[in-house]
Amino acid sequence: MSKDRLQEEILKLKKKRDVTILAHYYQPIEIQEIADHLGDSLGLSRLANKVDTKYIIFAGVLFMAETASILNQDKKVLIPHPEAYCPLAAYLDGEKVKTFREKYPGLPVITYVNSTAAVKAESDICCTSSNAMAITKVMAKEYGTDAVLFGPDSNLGDYVEQKSGIKTIIMPHDGHCIVHSQLSAQDVLTAKKDHPDTEVLVHPECKREVRDLADVVGSTAHMYNHVKNSSNGDRFLIGTEKGLLERMAQDFPENQFFLISEKLICYNMKKNSLELTKHVLEHLEDPDHEVRVPKDIAKRAYAPIEKMLKLS
Repeated sequence: MSKDRLQEEILKLKKKRDVTILAHYYQPIEIQEIADHLGDSLGLSRLANKVDTKYIIFAGVLFMAETASILNQDKKVLIPHPEAYCPLAAYLDGEKVKTFREKYPGLPVITYVNSTAAVKAESDICCTSSNAMAITKVMAKEYGTDAVLFGPDSNLGDYVEQKSGIKTIIMPHDGHCIVHSQLSAQDVLTAKKDHPDTEVLVHPECKREVRDLADVVGSTAHMYNHVKNSSNGDRFLIGTEKGLLERMAQDFPENQFFLISEKLICYNMKKNSLELTKHVLEHLEDPDHEVRVPKDIAKRAYAPIEKMLKLS
């Protein structure tokens, strides 16, 4: 079945059922095109908290669907591909968080939303790349400290420490996004040479030497809005997952976009497909695609997410 036909079938099925489709900017562009809402982790967390349909299909990776389940225990959350995992989230578990708490008593635990529900349940507050800086400053002030426990992304933690002056003790020290962390300073320099007079936008999950070469460092939503507010004809080198470039190229055709490196593809995000999305819509009670966080974990994980949303 062609892409256009699949999209038509999905939209027809969605109209007949009590379903909301949420999709991250890193999803395949054809899935973005049929979603009810697009966004980054923070934006989708806010949207998930306001969904009023019985079913939520979350086109993203597993931790995102878990967050939707935590915020919507009365709804059925489904993911097109049940094995769309996030390797970054796998670096940290609840027991490791407890160990860090014991080693550093009195410090607040801030965990990136790119973490499991069990990790969120052991946290004082969650953050996203959009609000990590602000959250860290608030928590350091609240606890009267100049240091925080932060995980699992070491590069985001380093960015927060670099810009805020607050010590981020990373849980664990080597946690990283396998997509963003592979981008090198040489990749940026080569791209700038190939595309002179082009603004460089990168994600804070990139290494410091990459961030230091960028004109803009920010979340996917921050990059999107930066381009949205730019002038027609502006040129951008994009240092994040390819899906965002595809979204912006569609929405802002008057601008030019270049991917800094063809390595910037998250194959876990790309596991979701139109075919699987259609299958889920046809089988909304299929337990193989349901993501449900147990009530006890969801109750404890809800508080740090809610606190983040209130402060964002």
